[in-house]
Amino acid sequence: MALPESSYERLRAADCAGEIAYVQTCLRLYFSGATASAGEVSAPSLSAGVVADIARLNKVAIFVLKALSRAPTGERPVELFQWLDTYRRRTVSMNAACLMDSMAIHQALRDRQIDFVFLKGPFQQHLLYDDHFMKPSGDVDILVSPAGFARARDALRSIGYEVAGKSRSVWWVRFLGEQHMIRGNGPSTVDLHYRLQQPGSPSPRDADGFLRRKRLVEITGTEVPFTSVADTLMLSCISVAKALFNREPCAGYVCDIRASANRLDEADQQRVLDAAVSQGLDDTLLLGLRAADVLLGGTGTLLSERAKPILSRIGNEDLLNMVIAPWLSSLRWPQRRTVLWELCGRAPVRYLAEAGWAASADISRRIFERPASP
Repeated sequence: MALPESSYERLRAADCAGEIAYVQTCLRLYFSGATASAGEVSAPSLSAGVVADIARLNKVAIFVLKALSRAPTGERPVELFQWLDTYRRRTVSMNAACLMDSMAIHQALRDRQIDFVFLKGPFQQHLLYDDHFMKPSGDVDILVSPAGFARARDALRSIGYEVAGKSRSVWWVRFLGEQHMIRGNGPSTVDLHYRLQQPGSPSPRDADGFLRRKRLVEITGTEVPFTSVADTLMLSCISVAKALFNREPCAGYVCDIRASANRLDEADQQRVLDAAVSQGLDDTLLLGLRAADVLLGGTGTLLSERAKPILSRIGNEDLLNMVIAPWLSSLRWPQRRTVLWELCGRAPVRYLAEAGWAASADISRRIFERPASP
């Protein structure tokens, strides 16, 4: 979803290099462990409002809060810390509602024996951070097979959800492979997917594999289906590629990449690489991993070493700002077709197929888009 232009305009008008560096320092502190010193995050001359904007747009405000919580009370920026604490309370409320809606959705789909898996959201946050409330989640994301898409939509209708008007279009159903469903004025929206990437970036060759490899996680005494450890990492990398294509901030996804990768030993890392190759997403995986190293510091692992050459024409400083501050006018953005060429492994056949699909989607969106039957 595109972010409010007013937020971008406010940040474009600010000289926010110091605030960007401050947020990055807080993120590195968070991932460095509970015993790390918070002495490096004092910021007497920075704008608390700009720091808050950067953290909010990147969905990393609670990471910043947890990092600052390690500092002595007298060294915390009072205004910023109060704002972050309020943001945390709102996130708890939002995600609690999302969890309740998820359990009702799980029951409805299970009753109709529909194969599905939850994506992202509070479940993922708990698996990665032992905390359901690290990032605000207003959407319940679900993946089903193309054959099960209509049945899943009917099951959701049976508990009061309806397709949002904008997502009835050919663009949403055919090219994005998803629909938004809403229920009255409820807090949560369901994003029902049968695809996992938008046109313009490489898509998985076998999206149904994410269903076959699912794991069961327990919530309130009930086991629910969620993506495997490797697929959780892969989906976060897909989200980064999508965000860079749309020029949206994505430090929150990059944090998920680091948290996922931290759970893999070297044998697991090799298996993830092999699986990404089989899906045609090895360069998408490596781009996400390089972004994590640039934002959070390199790890020296197998994955980290393999990621260094990906999109090497983009310098580390530019990639950092593409991730955390894409509104900067000084950014030298590569052409989208250049990034697609790289993410397709510079394979002409693959590139032409993906570029053709993206061109067809663009034509549909700009010229032929009209409501499709739900």
